[in-house]
Amino acid sequence: MEKFEIRNLNLHYGAFHALKDVNMKIKERTITAFIGPSGCGKSTFLKTLNRMNDLIPECKIEGDILLDGQDIYRNFDVNDLRRDVGMVFQKPNPFPMSIYDNIAYGPRTHGIKNRSKLDEIVEQSLREAAIWDEVKDRLKKSALALSGGQQQRICIARALAVKPSVLLMDEPTSALDPISTTKVEDLVARLKEHYTIVIVTHNMQQAARVSDKTAFFLLGEVVEYGSTEEIFSMPKDKRTEDYITGRFG
Repeated sequence: MEKFEIRNLNLHYGAFHALKDVNMKIKERTITAFIGPSGCGKSTFLKTLNRMNDLIPECKIEGDILLDGQDIYRNFDVNDLRRDVGMVFQKPNPFPMSIYDNIAYGPRTHGIKNRSKLDEIVEQSLREAAIWDEVKDRLKKSALALSGGQQQRICIARALAVKPSVLLMDEPTSALDPISTTKVEDLVARLKEHYTIVIVTHNMQQAARVSDKTAFFLLGEVVEYGSTEEIFSMPKDKRTEDYITGRFG
């Protein structure tokens, strides 16, 4: 089942052509990794999937992005879209409030006020993000008091609390130490059972470890897109091979 279908997507920032004719299908409940050198369009493309680029002046988008067959620019209220397509950023960014309130924030803004219902959502989201046991006794404490790796899992739990079907992750482990990175990667692998995950990573080993499909971006184009195993063992394009073997990038 296709979760996303992207057709002839072009994106300009003013005169700069940032994404060029991107065509891609992303299957439901898979992990898709975007790799490529800095500034090649990976994060820009990721942000089009929940219209984060709407916030940038002079950003012009052409082409179609379908989510479950619906055009996200024509058939979706942007708030509904961002509830269904959650986002986790590069640097952990918990709100300056308690752990509990971080997780309950989204459900509250969507109208859930019942305390026992919120308690249930908070616990379930923290369990899904594999951090419940570490924080269950300090839910009233500030989320900013946690370590970087814990903060990132809190941000993942916060994204899951509004019951999205897709999780976008923009280099979610680049600010973390190796042990925290492993925890987040293990978590991502488990979340695939229930969510469609798209992850931008600079770390090619990470892409090889966690993803089912990989897209290699270069200068705003998708050079190659296919099963991760094939991209890493038998890339069809010389540029992909050069990047993967470290000849450039």
